[in-house]
Amino acid sequence: MTRQKPLSASVEAFLAEPLSATLTTIRPDGSLHAVPVRFTWESDVGLARIMTVDSSRKVRNLSANPGSRVALCQVDGFRWITLEGTATVSNDSREVADGVSRYTRRYQSPPPNPPGRVVVTIAVDRVMTLNT
Repeated sequence: MTRQKPLSASVEAFLAEPLSATLTTIRPDGSLHAVPVRFTWESDVGLARIMTVDSSRKVRNLSANPGSRVALCQVDGFRWITLEGTATVSNDSREVADGVSRYTRRYQSPPPNPPGRVVVTIAVDRVMTLNT
């Protein structure tokens, strides 16, 4: 991760709240696709993770353009944070299990377990915030 400075304690606290966010990816035609998601944040390495399925539009967008940039935005009233970075998709059982474990801790229940479950990992390199 290439963040210029560590995140403040208030920003980390906001990211620890079990809120949803929107994930924005780029479709193959160049248009934007924004969708609500739940995510986890691993501060020490700057990784956000999203559990989803391999047939989802977000995964198809990322598969069509490997290493593409995404934006993940968590909003609560007048507080918001946007995490930007490059995203990868994995169906590796260890990575998926790690994603499930992190999700379960954050949201106090496991994510759905449909066929084709994958984890999207975002290597965050830009953070923008307001009122956090």
